[in-house]
Amino acid sequence: MKNKLFEALTDRLHCLANPLPVVASLCVALSLAACQKPDDNQTPGQKIDAAIAKTGEVAAEAKVKAEQSSAQVKTKTEETFAKAGAALKDATQNAEASAKVAASKALEKMDDMAITTAISAGLAKDPELSALKINVDTKDGAVTLNGSAPTPAAVERAGALAKTFNGVQSVSNKLVVKEK
Repeated sequence: MKNKLFEALTDRLHCLANPLPVVASLCVALSLAACQKPDDNQTPGQKIDAAIAKTGEVAAEAKVKAEQSSAQVKTKTEETFAKAGAALKDATQNAEASAKVAASKALEKMDDMAITTAISAGLAKDPELSALKINVDTKDGAVTLNGSAPTPAAVERAGALAKTFNGVQSVSNKLVVKEK
């Protein structure tokens, strides 16, 4: 079709004295001929069906991509929860260990206080030692007696008394004899 049109226009060119309008018309005609789409012999209904089919394909591709993305998000979420669970388990174990250490120390302190109280009460029952100022200190079961006693026998009796209580590991008797 283009060749026939071109031949017709060139024949007209030779006939005209002023070729400018003819050349312009030729350029316009060639441009229009080049821009026309070839007829695909489809009816409007067929074109709509083809567009719907293409839309269905694109939707199916989008669904596959969304499912893949969802699976990736699920995997990452599960990994994150697994890591968080492990961290929580570690933190719980560390807290339990710390609590056990703290409880043990508290029991030791309570044991030391109980020992100190029991020894002080025992010393208060002795008529010769009760009127005196004797300091009883206990640390980890080790008892230290500080102060004064009226006689060397009273010093010995205070040390022996301190050794009789449960939980006492050792006694450091630093009592001094102080005569009246």
